[in-house]
Amino acid sequence: MEKNRLRDFDIEISHIKENVLHRYDFQLNDTFFTLFEDSLIQKGLLEVVVELEKTPLLIRMNFIIKGSVELICDRSLDPFEQPISSEQLLLFKYAEEDGEITEEIIGIKRETIKINVAQYIYEFINLEVPIKKLHPRFQEEESDNDEDTLLIYSTEDENEEKSDASAEDLIDPRWLALKSLKDKSKLN
Repeated sequence: MEKNRLRDFDIEISHIKENVLHRYDFQLNDTFFTLFEDSLIQKGLLEVVVELEKTPLLIRMNFIIKGSVELICDRSLDPFEQPISSEQLLLFKYAEEDGEITEEIIGIKRETIKINVAQYIYEFINLEVPIKKLHPRFQEEESDNDEDTLLIYSTEDENEEKSDASAEDLIDPRWLALKSLKDKSKLN
């Protein structure tokens, strides 16, 4: 990551007033994603608003992200625009050491002067990227296929004896022929 460009995402917290809502606006474009090594996203245009409130015990940051990113379709390899709309909350709690306490709470020392929010923004955007990236022309087709999928679960106990007649009815006749050849070879 280029450290100079990351400084644009520093929020100075040491001198801001407590119990007052502060707002920080960021405009993201393709260069933002180049700051992160091996980024799944290469192009995008997004607006990020960070609403910050400092209290004596913690700092509350609400991230509001809107815009779109360019993804590559898993099926056709065609690029397409994926809308992104996210609102995430992070709490920075004063602690003895810097580090993650939970997924939503991060420990920071009282002496901390600034918080860089670039990594958090990047992660929140990536959380909005679907696992299966499909061009919009395939998405309706995919949802139709999902409805046709039928899952069958069996509650049959594996230790129960099955009748040979019912088991043979379920087995493909070609497998039965192979099974009989196997049984014959055991006899020889």
